[in-house]
Order: sequence, then structure tokens, then C-alpha cells
Amino acid sequence: MLQAITASGTKKNELILGEIQSQLKNKNITVDVKANSDSNLSTTVVVDELGTPGLKTIFSFVLPDQRSGKVELQYQHDHAGVNASIGLTANPIVSLSGVVGTNAVAVGADVSFDTAIGDFIKYNAGLSITNADLIASLTVNDKGDSVNASYYHLVSPLSSTAVGAELTHSFSSNQNTLTFGTQHALDPLTLVKARFNNYGKASALIQHEWRPKSFLTITGEVDTKAIEKSSKVGLSLVLRP
Repeated sequence: MLQAITASGTKKNELILGEIQSQLKNKNITVDVKANSDSNLSTTVVVDELGTPGLKTIFSFVLPDQRSGKVELQYQHDHAGVNASIGLTANPIVSLSGVVGTNAVAVGADVSFDTAIGDFIKYNAGLSITNADLIASLTVNDKGDSVNASYYHLVSPLSSTAVGAELTHSFSSNQNTLTFGTQHALDPLTLVKARFNNYGKASALIQHEWRPKSFLTITGEVDTKAIEKSSKVGLSLVLRP
């Protein structure tokens, strides 16, 4: 039986938010249990290869929210994937998503239908293009209200140096959000990431693998237009046997 424990904490203004997660795995069954400082306890049970190769069943719920229960079915093939989920309530939300493609090009879409109001509450679509050192994607989200274009380029595989950019346009508000990001490996065990957007929000992360599969991560975020009000600092520790 494999067990992993993850602990994290975030300081926002005067508040300290904490979370601890434990994972147990036995053969094809994985159980994740997560508790946070808001007294929420979430549990996810995953059963792999249920009846046929590529089929996965997921059952999840969050306590004390009695309406949070959900069942998912996932099927993955070499060139296609399908996900279907339904909430465990009297008037559930039904979701369906799928993607088809190759290692170079893929297209996908997802929709959600609320049986309580008899209407679609979400429909999105996307296209991605991938090669050895570049990933580009274009997505339409929020029922067609926003468009997102992103670009990721691996500059140096030896040092894991990469740059990326993302542009989002909202038609309802006529606003654009442009974000630039980069990453670089200081050594084979230490990775640094940073990003900055056109609204002045900047964030950075340093992650160190202090033992195989175990990571210590420190994060920070600040609004450069209101530094004294919005700074955040986070710490995460992942332990795996």
C-alpha cells in the first residue's frame, strides 16, 4: 500500500490558511483525503481499469456539504478521451467532455447541463498544437464570452528554461489580460518560476526536490499597485515514500 502526505500553508494579510492531504493506494484503488483550516473534509475514491482497460470511476464528496457528492466515468484511448459526471442530488448537474487528436493536434469541448433549471450552464471548446519544444492553444470559454490564447516555448531542455504568454479577452467587459511567465532550473533538483500580468500582479515560486518524489515549495504573490495590502506567501511540503 502506497501512502503520500502533503502539507501546505498560505499567509494572506493576517490570515494563515492551512491544508493537509493524505493518499492511500492499494492495487487499482486510490483514496485521497484532504482537510483544510475551514473545517472542510474532502474525499476522492478512484478505481482504475474498471471492467475494461482505460476506464476509470471516480467518487468524490466534501463534508459537511451534503450536495457535493459526484460520480465520474473517464475513458481514455490512444487518440480520444471522454469524461462524464453527475451530481448525487435530486436535481443534479450533468457534465460531458471529450477530446480527440494526436500528439501534434487535438480538439475538445465540454458542456454542463443543470437539471434544476433545464438549461446549459457551461459550454467551452479548444484547440491545441504541440511539437517538441512548443505548445500553443486557443480556447473559447464562458459560453463564448471569453477567448484565451496561450503559448509555451521550451528554450533549453538541459536547464528546463522556458517562456510563455497568455492573452485572454472578455467580450462582455471588453477587457484584455496579458500574462508573461518563465521558468528555469537552478540545478537538477531546484526549479524557479515567475509570472507577471498587465494589471501589475506578480508571483514567483521556488521548488526543491529534497529527496526522491518529495518536494518543498515556497510561493509568493504581490500586487505591485497595492503592495501593502495584497502580498501572499505560501509553503507546501510533499512527502512520498
